[in-house]
Amino acid sequence: FGCDWSWKAIVWAALGLSVSVGLGLLCCIYVATLHENDLWFSNIKEVEREISFRTECGLYYSYFKQMLQAPSVQQGLFELTNDNLTESKRTINLLQRMNIYQEVFLSVLYRFLPIQSYLEPVYFYIYTVFSLQAVYVIALYLTAWLLSGSWLAGALAGVWYILNRVDTTRVEFTISLRENWSLPFLALQVAAITCYLRPHLSVMVWLMYVTTFSFCLTWQFNQFILLVQALVIYTLDCLDFLTTTQVTTLYLTQVSGLLSVWLLQFCNSMLLGSLVLSFIMAALFPALKTGSLLVRLAKLLLHTALVLLLTSIINYLAKTILQLRSDEHIYKFIKSKFGLGLTRDFDAGLYLCEEAFGLLPLDTLERLAGTLLLHPYGLALSNIRVAFITHYPNCKSVKQKRGAQELFRPDVAYNLLHTLFYGLLAFSTMRMKYIWTGHMCVVAAYGVCGKEAWTLLLGTLRCNSKILLRLVRCAVPLVIISYLYYKFWPVLMEEVSELREFYDPDTVELMTWISTKTPQHAVFAGSMQLLAGIKLCTGRVLTNHPHYEDKDLRERTQQVYQVYAQRSPEEVHAILRAVGADYVVLENSICYERRHRRGCRLRDLLDLANGHCSDCLDFQGRDRHLSVRLGVLL
Repeated sequence: FGCDWSWKAIVWAALGLSVSVGLGLLCCIYVATLHENDLWFSNIKEVEREISFRTECGLYYSYFKQMLQAPSVQQGLFELTNDNLTESKRTINLLQRMNIYQEVFLSVLYRFLPIQSYLEPVYFYIYTVFSLQAVYVIALYLTAWLLSGSWLAGALAGVWYILNRVDTTRVEFTISLRENWSLPFLALQVAAITCYLRPHLSVMVWLMYVTTFSFCLTWQFNQFILLVQALVIYTLDCLDFLTTTQVTTLYLTQVSGLLSVWLLQFCNSMLLGSLVLSFIMAALFPALKTGSLLVRLAKLLLHTALVLLLTSIINYLAKTILQLRSDEHIYKFIKSKFGLGLTRDFDAGLYLCEEAFGLLPLDTLERLAGTLLLHPYGLALSNIRVAFITHYPNCKSVKQKRGAQELFRPDVAYNLLHTLFYGLLAFSTMRMKYIWTGHMCVVAAYGVCGKEAWTLLLGTLRCNSKILLRLVRCAVPLVIISYLYYKFWPVLMEEVSELREFYDPDTVELMTWISTKTPQHAVFAGSMQLLAGIKLCTGRVLTNHPHYEDKDLRERTQQVYQVYAQRSPEEVHAILRAVGADYVVLENSICYERRHRRGCRLRDLLDLANGHCSDCLDFQGRDRHLSVRLGVLL
């Protein structure tokens, strides 16, 4: 990535690129093998394969299947934009409501590629997702290489990503989740931004736009991720690490990506009412960054307060004009999580009671430390304090200031703040750790292989020389990689040799019965998770589903779930008939739930939302009554 075009530099760079592709393919094969070994995917029946797409994964995959079963691409697109199977008594535009363009693209690609005779559609789908993991690793590799100037840092980042699979990805058992599609594009976007912020590499604006657009198109939570990124850019702007042109370009790239998705999603109002757009509009007003340290600090605090106030006003006006309430459940969850909202709210309770939306468990840090990732990451992150040296008027010598500025380049500053902000997000909500841990590998690799950090350290020890610096930057990552290979390669081999098999005879029997004993257009009510599987395996009409970004759907889901609440049979029957249900599926795992603690079981959340006193209930007696009174098909 430098300007050296000698044959040695070209060979060395070609070797580095080859290693990046090799590590990407290794990760792809690794997760694909785990998926196959866990389910024996190649030997189970088609209905079992489809059942293995659990919860919302089954819903997304059903649209890929639906597009392939359509007589033509045009007819398939018409059915998606005029869908009356996903929500009973409603016709909705799925391309507007959901981020399923990837399923559309893959179905069209599969139709036109000459591969139908030797590759089943399900394999084409899952192999595409697993291949994106290779893209993810390559993107992390390139970012670490750019930051440190050595592709050994990229190799170390790739090795760390694979070894920490439990904390960096869950793709092998949640294939269709939107994050598995979008995070590789986010990693590519970070690599493109890193290129843009380096000298002589500022021609990457087009790549930043493409990756931002791809990321936003594939995940419904794009606006919240971009909001954190916009806060990073704003912080760097306040600290004068970015020029006005760079800040404006980065903001406009985000806006362009979001607006492009807005157009493709048939003017989805949720994007126009997003906080990130409101924040960018407010942040574009210039801040006054002159004067002494205290005066400047006061001006920045005042400017930040005004930006936040203006963001709130713009966002409130936008949501009022657009009558937008699609994402209010997320804000309810955030308010309740920090004790600022009503705890009796059903939607907030669903999130708060899930472990994935709780705080990051401390054993995560223990696992990361076990692979030698955590300590160099913490060391690299501690360099953030160097930022204040470059802005303190009278504290250091000119030589020290120049060294600090070299250490805290704009691309380094962006990546360190990026990992800090997303780390805070991960600590507050465990599910967000997958955004953070992948980038952790990059920052830790930079901490091990970065030229500037070693230069300062060796200079402090008064043994600084170019030969010693090069030797240390090569030897340390090689020693770490050798240690990791010696310690974890046998563990990986044991993991990929462990064989299991998919086994869920009850669900298979249910899907078979529905497919053979019920009318094609029968409407089914039940839990969101199970109904997604029914949609995929049987093609029947649903009353509700797991894609929760719609207010009317959330209200309907709460109504359907009244089958588990303290409601009379007459009330429940009236509710289910009102949403058009012909059949209701009751689940023992909900009736006799043991997974959640008391107060977090689904029936408890419903009783709280309905204003009933769950502490006064005979849960066991009510469960028996529930099973009897609703054990009859409508």
